[in-house]
Amino acid sequence: MKLYCATGNPGKLREFRMVSPHVEPLLGVPACEETGATFEENAIQKALHYSQFAREGILFADDSGLEVEALGNAPGVYSARYAGPGATNEQNNELLLRKLEGISNRKARFVCVVALAKGGRLIQTFRAEVAGEILTERRGGEGFGYDPLFFYPPFGRSFGEVPDEEKFAVSHRGQALLTMMNYLTYQ
Repeated sequence: MKLYCATGNPGKLREFRMVSPHVEPLLGVPACEETGATFEENAIQKALHYSQFAREGILFADDSGLEVEALGNAPGVYSARYAGPGATNEQNNELLLRKLEGISNRKARFVCVVALAKGGRLIQTFRAEVAGEILTERRGGEGFGYDPLFFYPPFGRSFGEVPDEEKFAVSHRGQALLTMMNYLTYQ
């Protein structure tokens, strides 16, 4: 059975393929509008929508983002568009740094929910988190999104300073995907 993913994000696709090199992106289908208030709602919404077009297999979709304690868990589900629709990683990072100016509590976590579906029917969801803190400036050129600002204490570095494989072993997305793959292995 084929395993499809619903993403147009090259960084996410690269990480998805660390779990299985045979993951195929689902291309050429109508986009799903994300209207959920939680990562779970958005991941399920996307999985149900896109799985209708994956006729030869099962599909997973993720919703993930950054929650910063001092900002009431913002940007949350708006992480990719924090600075507005079509915002770049650079713009989102700049806005986050501006909002945290003068704030000493920089605790944050990355959250990922992966939803697995087949033919428009939800099979299971998988959630994972990783805790860290937001730096006052970017460090490193690896990863994508908020990785250069996310300091992970066990590494003593930002996610932007470590190779993808090292980050993936502990990241929110890596843990959620590995849990999903274990589930698929034993079903």
